[in-house]
Amino acid sequence: MTDALAEAPDGVDQNLIDTYIDAVWVEKGLSDSTLSSYRQDLTGLARWAGPRGVPLLTMNSETLQGYLGWRLQQKQFSPRSSARFLSCCRGLYAYLLREGRIEEDPTALIESPRQPRALPKSMTEVDVEMLLAAPNLDDPIGLRDRTMLEVLYACGLRVSELVGLTTVDVNLRQGVIRVMGKGSKERLVPMGAEAMDWLERYVRHSRPALLKSVSDVLFPSNRGTQMTRQTFWHRIKHWSVVAGINKDISPHTLRHAFATHLINHGADLRVVQLLLGHSDLSTTQIYTHVAIERMKTLHLEHHPRA
Repeated sequence: MTDALAEAPDGVDQNLIDTYIDAVWVEKGLSDSTLSSYRQDLTGLARWAGPRGVPLLTMNSETLQGYLGWRLQQKQFSPRSSARFLSCCRGLYAYLLREGRIEEDPTALIESPRQPRALPKSMTEVDVEMLLAAPNLDDPIGLRDRTMLEVLYACGLRVSELVGLTTVDVNLRQGVIRVMGKGSKERLVPMGAEAMDWLERYVRHSRPALLKSVSDVLFPSNRGTQMTRQTFWHRIKHWSVVAGINKDISPHTLRHAFATHLINHGADLRVVQLLLGHSDLSTTQIYTHVAIERMKTLHLEHHPRA
């Protein structure tokens, strides 16, 4: 860390940051990692601006732009992280305006840096079939992994949502899974007949062999406890190698495949938004670009005058 950020924020700024983080946690129910990022961003600003005689409460647009410029010059902060930082600042000063602690928002005239939106990595339907067929079904762990892959692809879950599932979250009679997503938002996701069949088979033959004690964890680890995200990440990497898929595969890649394949087959964008648990439709719209790029590739490959 550079000397410019060596000093801790003064007591007033530190209390302000702590109060805001507590308020955001209560209002939005953000994850610990997101709150930690917010705290880190605001602490960095306070450390830089404090020695310059600018507390957070009297921050102006010029000082804030100066800090953004300094961040970019340091080359340890990417434009993407600067955009995230500015979003964090907008939240802080919107909160202070609502609380009547400031009269003017220093972020109001600052434009967010434009970020190139990278298309998410995805898998073809053939890739998915190869991955699903990879686990050894004679082994309880293999059957568990096959079922997790089936549910992940059928429902488009986040990996944290998948490993956090309990037996009460699954309703095989109605064919839905209750998912607790980001911000503690609950949604119901249909499974489809294939995933339901694998779940029934797994619960009957494999899950009892993996449990070490009474537990409602749906997909226990080898130790009989809830599996970590990192463990499942390693499992999906292992099976992608077994399947001979020469792509960088992760649980999120399968979530992207779920959304992309739905749109490729004509699904409505708002339905996909609901299934993924996106709060903003613009987040889901990236998958229309994936589908368009796929169509362009197919056109180039197969049209005689492409």
